[in-house]
Amino acid sequence: MARIPVEVVERLKTEVSVQRLAEARGVAFKKHGVDLIGRCPFHDDKTPSLVVTPTKNLWHCLGECQAGGTVIDWVIKAEGVSFRHAVELLQNDYQPLAAASSAPPAKHSTVKKLPMPIAADAEDAKLLTQVIDYYHETLLGSSEALEYLKRRGIGSEDAINTFKLGFANRTLGYRMPEKNRAPGAEIRGRLQRLGILRETGHEHFNGSVVIPIIAPSGDITEVYGRKITEGLRPGTPNHLYLPGPHRGVWKESALADVKEIILCEALIDALTFWCAGYRNVTASYGIEGFTADHLAAFQRRGTERVLIAYDRDEAGERAAEKLGLKLTAAGLDAYRIQFPKGMDANEYALKVTPAAKSLGLVIRKAQWLGKGEAPATRTPPIVIPAAPVVIEEAAKEIPAAIAAPVMQPVVDTVAAPIPALPASPLPAPGTPDLEAQVREAEILMTLADRRYRIRGLAKNLAFDVLMKVNVLIERGETFHVDTLDLYSVRARTLWITQAARELQVTEEVIRHDLGRVLRKLEECQEQQIAKTL
Repeated sequence: MARIPVEVVERLKTEVSVQRLAEARGVAFKKHGVDLIGRCPFHDDKTPSLVVTPTKNLWHCLGECQAGGTVIDWVIKAEGVSFRHAVELLQNDYQPLAAASSAPPAKHSTVKKLPMPIAADAEDAKLLTQVIDYYHETLLGSSEALEYLKRRGIGSEDAINTFKLGFANRTLGYRMPEKNRAPGAEIRGRLQRLGILRETGHEHFNGSVVIPIIAPSGDITEVYGRKITEGLRPGTPNHLYLPGPHRGVWKESALADVKEIILCEALIDALTFWCAGYRNVTASYGIEGFTADHLAAFQRRGTERVLIAYDRDEAGERAAEKLGLKLTAAGLDAYRIQFPKGMDANEYALKVTPAAKSLGLVIRKAQWLGKGEAPATRTPPIVIPAAPVVIEEAAKEIPAAIAAPVMQPVVDTVAAPIPALPASPLPAPGTPDLEAQVREAEILMTLADRRYRIRGLAKNLAFDVLMKVNVLIERGETFHVDTLDLYSVRARTLWITQAARELQVTEEVIRHDLGRVLRKLEECQEQQIAKTL
């Protein structure tokens, strides 16, 4: 079960007044030093025994019931609900009904105090949509679930809203009558048939981020849930689907108007590609989850090439090989995207940043699996994000006419494909390529009478984040050496000034040199990363 964030509990304890709730229940207070005292509503209190301390927002009964605590404890006692339900009530502007101060404490309530977020008379398809809408609203109010998506690199507002991402935290059950009442039995029975509730009455996706599979018609054909809490008891599955066979294709609109599709093993991986700007992506339902619906959609939409982006583990390799045979038998070109061994798309994108560039690298290096003769060259299309999400890190390498985002609705849109980003920065027009001697521990380059030696490049495993290296420049008998981050303007400027003074050349010469050296180092860096794959 997903826990209630501590910050939510602490906020309610300080922001909601115990005094106000007690007075709303009919308690009349009198001042007693810094405290307030009145008759306790939870037992037959002949003499005032309820003490409220406004400065601490705490209460305590000195009489028969001996109850006390925070504002949450008050709601639990007054309404006969669980801790989680009490928090839910307080988050929804709980307004207690007035009661006589001598009224007995509430028994455990089976009548829900919050309105149902779903319509009992809705058809099944509409009912499932309403549940997903509720989970979506729950996610937007859950710092815990939003933080999980952020850690996985898929927490952009664009992705959350476009794909109706949600969070199931058991509060749906608090908004429905219990099964011992006729309305509760009816609506719970329907949700159980749909797979939202289990036979025990618990929510199937409790504690999970929820991703719906929405058909082009708008109907929900499948739901995926991913537990966000680590260290669950042994045997608890992290991945959940609705009971029964998988139906539908996630983001089938991605197949329209493009000939090449990235096929991931899991929806988290597909969202990783999508958030990095590669919108021509969809996902299987696990390594054995490529269905007839997927193949039919590929054939119906005119897909020609499928890039299989399954996990790079033993199971993923076997599944990719098996799927490659199935795709080629159906007349499609199949390619295998090669992540570092043991990694999946999400883990790779988080470790080798920025994701837009690192994922582009493995796309361009995808291994051909078969169908006809292997093409001599292949330029997989990269789809510019349909929303104004500019890939800043790579934008400097894209012509201005291409880099501009396509301004159009996000849902069910795919921008036109463009050529793949170059594997390394292109040299300036008219500038000859700089030769580099690459050794195991250093790289040597020569420009006119100046000789450069660079060490430490192998430690820089992320694109465009840091390029901290040791750079030595020699000219005759003089030299300058220092360690710097070549992506830091301040560090470069200081290094150029000092090197020019040592070597007795102009700063403009050294600045031009360092620019060419940096471009060559980026090229070497990408080659090194590609080699590790």
